[in-house]
Amino acid sequence: MNPPPPDPLSLLSSREPDTVGQWTRLPYRDGPRFNAADLHLHWPRLHVGQGLPPPQGPLAEGWALYHSGDFERAAALGLAHAPEGLALANQATAIYANYLEPRESVRQALFKQVAERATAQLASDPDDCQALYWQAYALGRYSQGISVARALAQGLGTKVKGALEHLIELRPQHADAHVALAAFHAEVIDKVGSLVGRMTYGVRADAAVSLFERGLQLNPHSASALIEYARGLLMLHGDSRMPEATRLYERAAHLEPADARERLDVELARAGLID
Repeated sequence: MNPPPPDPLSLLSSREPDTVGQWTRLPYRDGPRFNAADLHLHWPRLHVGQGLPPPQGPLAEGWALYHSGDFERAAALGLAHAPEGLALANQATAIYANYLEPRESVRQALFKQVAERATAQLASDPDDCQALYWQAYALGRYSQGISVARALAQGLGTKVKGALEHLIELRPQHADAHVALAAFHAEVIDKVGSLVGRMTYGVRADAAVSLFERGLQLNPHSASALIEYARGLLMLHGDSRMPEATRLYERAAHLEPADARERLDVELARAGLID
């Protein structure tokens, strides 16, 4: 007699059983809600510039959960339907860790899980665009947690930059990849300076601005891109660009969020204006 299949939720903590635990719920109850039946109607707006095809079967339910803000169940469902569901699992896990997980050690553990899963995917298919993006995203956020300077010394920056550049070669319309690569340029310059950044890591302030602009051209309704651009300008140029950064935050704060992740970004922008 075969044993019963594992509970999908147990897969979330299989690598870190003693540290991950239950995920924090989305603090809002008035955001957009989605279901599997009509998700395809909203898909183009929800995935502008990513090039991810609408899901079929059980994964449609998983993506509906993700866009409704139920990141834990979405990630579990994605893992239960691996390998097809890994894009969902990685996205739900990374977004949850970035916005909602209050425990730093758990945040880092979750980012490591995403990076490891994506790296394994890329070993089989180096051109997997979703794996390239979530590997870069998770490694980038993990690097911020251990300090960008330390991450650069460990070679993580090279991996992030290489993954994003390869992704943009494969999918020039990927808005999020342009923004992430722009933020990488800005972060490195902020930490090591423009000369060392250019000579050692091939980053430039003008390239960062061009990438931010291209990302917003591809997805002008991205609160996340507006916030990252504002932060990037301050890292590159300091308080002299504060008025422009404030205007970008204001644009983000006044957007109508299309899903739970965008709601988190809009609230983040509003909080930033108060601070």
